[in-house]
Amino acid sequence: MSVFEWGSAAARQGAAAAVVLFWLLLCFSIARAQRRARQGAVQPAAGAGVPVLVAYASQTGFAEQVARQTAGLLHTAGVPSRLLALSGVTADDLAAAERALFIVSTCGEGDPPDNAAAFVRRVMTDGRSLPNLHHGVLALGDKAYRHFCGFGRSLDGWLAAAGASPLFERIEVDNANEVAMAEWHHRLSHLAGTSDLPDWQAPAWEPWRLLAREHLNPGSAGGPTFHLELAPSSGVAADWRSGDLVQVRAPADPSRPREYSIASIAADGRVHLLVRQERHPDGSLGVASGWLTEQAEVGASIDLRLRPHANFQLGDNATRPLILVGNGTGLAGLRGHLRARAAAGAGRCWLVFGERQGAFDAYYRDEIEGWLASGLLARADLVFSRDTPQKTYVQDRLREAAADVKSWLDDGAAVYVCGSLQGMAGGVDAALTEIVGADGVARLMDDGRYRRDVY
Repeated sequence: MSVFEWGSAAARQGAAAAVVLFWLLLCFSIARAQRRARQGAVQPAAGAGVPVLVAYASQTGFAEQVARQTAGLLHTAGVPSRLLALSGVTADDLAAAERALFIVSTCGEGDPPDNAAAFVRRVMTDGRSLPNLHHGVLALGDKAYRHFCGFGRSLDGWLAAAGASPLFERIEVDNANEVAMAEWHHRLSHLAGTSDLPDWQAPAWEPWRLLAREHLNPGSAGGPTFHLELAPSSGVAADWRSGDLVQVRAPADPSRPREYSIASIAADGRVHLLVRQERHPDGSLGVASGWLTEQAEVGASIDLRLRPHANFQLGDNATRPLILVGNGTGLAGLRGHLRARAAAGAGRCWLVFGERQGAFDAYYRDEIEGWLASGLLARADLVFSRDTPQKTYVQDRLREAAADVKSWLDDGAAVYVCGSLQGMAGGVDAALTEIVGADGVARLMDDGRYRRDVY
């Protein structure tokens, strides 16, 4: 069955300030150790004793990357470590550990990342005392939010209340501030008993060429939205997975790169972006969106680097049915998954997408219609809020189709949500809770079948 109604949801806000990545250029042995760490394995090392638990809570992948780098550095120094997502850490793990390092980000205004939900629900309400645990917390955040590092502070407070002792004071990082990251490195060196750990190093920016730019919604009541295509200036093919991100460095503010969802797959040979032009109340353009959508000429060189986003990749859901939900420029991340599915030729998909006006904001309309005709899309619910007297959004459409949503989930479907954190993402979460219950949503998240790329 195919429902093909064009409708709209709240527009995407300007691209949020991105997190600068600190990626270690380590030797092969560390890379091998990191691969083992993906399974939570104890790192082989010369040191003896109980491994240091390295736990991370990550929404867009940065905390996970720092955690992997941390485990790798400890391994290099001969200190055994165990790497786990916070959702995989149990109260027994904490009771058995002597030392634990927590690298955690904050989602929105003080909320835990999705992959910390199980820990918050099960462990932080356990009431167990942890008098033998010594811990360190690296809290990642953005001072643009009122509750800066809110989850990191909550976790640190909970550990103290449980009787754990700090190895050092909590380190808070604003947008991957280099001074704060250097302090973390210093603390790791002290923990490892060495002063010669490899330095933190950011990945190099690469010049990419802006090859195409198309204004997709002239006449829309919303902000101008553009389809962009970029390719490496080197001519060497780049590699990424659907769900990944790019960082773009605008000349006007190179110290604060912006992050965008990739709307294409590596086989396309180009990074496709869907960018809404931000304009401030005084009429000035947003730094990065203005650069990409207006100020940079087609053919210009753009500083860019790819960023893996493991939490939003298909991973184990590659062959499952997919319910893809998003609004505004969040369609970019969903389009990447649809193109990956089209290339793989496997799995049915249901798209639920919202924007303002069907006459103007039907991004990639021909492509979506083609996917419906080919059967890649079993269903497409496209909801444009300004086209009806009573505004309707994607979460409303999910409620209307509750029986079908439950049927897809019973068949093993995974839900991917991309777009606005405020309004849309919360509304979708509430709708899913109404449909399958809070325990059902928790099981979906624990099973990796509920994933979000929200901002």
